[in-house]
Amino acid sequence: MRRATAACAAFCCLSAPAAADPVEQFGTTMKYGLPLAAAVCAADQDRLEDFAVRGVLQAALVWGMKAFFDGQPISRRPSGEGKGFPSGHTAAAFFGAADLAGKCFDDRPEAGALAYGAAGLTGWSRVHAGEHTPAQVFGGALLGISFGAASFGIGSEGVSFSLGMKF
Repeated sequence: MRRATAACAAFCCLSAPAAADPVEQFGTTMKYGLPLAAAVCAADQDRLEDFAVRGVLQAALVWGMKAFFDGQPISRRPSGEGKGFPSGHTAAAFFGAADLAGKCFDDRPEAGALAYGAAGLTGWSRVHAGEHTPAQVFGGALLGISFGAASFGIGSEGVSFSLGMKF
């Protein structure tokens, strides 16, 4: 798990330019950083194939929903542009957080809470930047949690669903 933490920290330090809005920069960093940390953990636990399949399906569903709902009121961004539903940044961040909390941090609820907190701040950063509405962010969060907490059982004993943060 130390490699996942180190990978996330390295990515955070090397990502968006310093001149960017720090809140928006954080959201973009977590869009990539949380799934990257979860991927490193999945590789350490020999479940990378299952993780990759879930990640690709989650991203495909986000893109498909953006196209399907384009032109509908729920998909209108605060700027007036379309393809806002669901928030892809938020979906990716919650995908990584749910995988980390449920499969990598299952014995450390405080680490899972931090991952979910970072994902929540990612969603808030999208609203703060004027890129998404709260409903679009909430939709992205639900998609991300659903695919991140799931396990399709590829290369293992069976299918499961775990949100992590056991108290």
